[in-house]
Amino acid sequence: MTEPNPPAPAAAAAAGGDGSLIDIRDVRKVYVMGTNEVNALDGVDLQVAPGEYLAIMGPSGSGKSTLMNMIGCLDTPTSGSYKLRGTEIRERDDDELARIRNQEIGFIFQTFNLLPRADALHNVELPLIYAGKPA
Repeated sequence: MTEPNPPAPAAAAAAGGDGSLIDIRDVRKVYVMGTNEVNALDGVDLQVAPGEYLAIMGPSGSGKSTLMNMIGCLDTPTSGSYKLRGTEIRERDDDELARIRNQEIGFIFQTFNLLPRADALHNVELPLIYAGKPA
């Protein structure tokens, strides 16, 4: 197994102080279902450097979607730390999380989540309008 190359200075500056783009430490997500608690994530650690590619794989029910929802700022952990570019996500309000999702995170959903009455062009155009960019 080879070690990844350290990030270039410009990439490290765009990342957090330790060079990580994503830094997840001891993240836990617990869902309460009636009297039962479901531990969807139980102490996950993950660091992703700028420019690094990775795949999150596992059997059904292993927490992949829960983790991806956290990475995409669609959900927050029950406990633990998730830093994106050195900023603790838990401390961001809804407007800031929406800005992060719009400008910093690209997400392609398994079901695509397209607007059924819009054509392909308008489905692509809509996030640009929300971002205040000319479509």
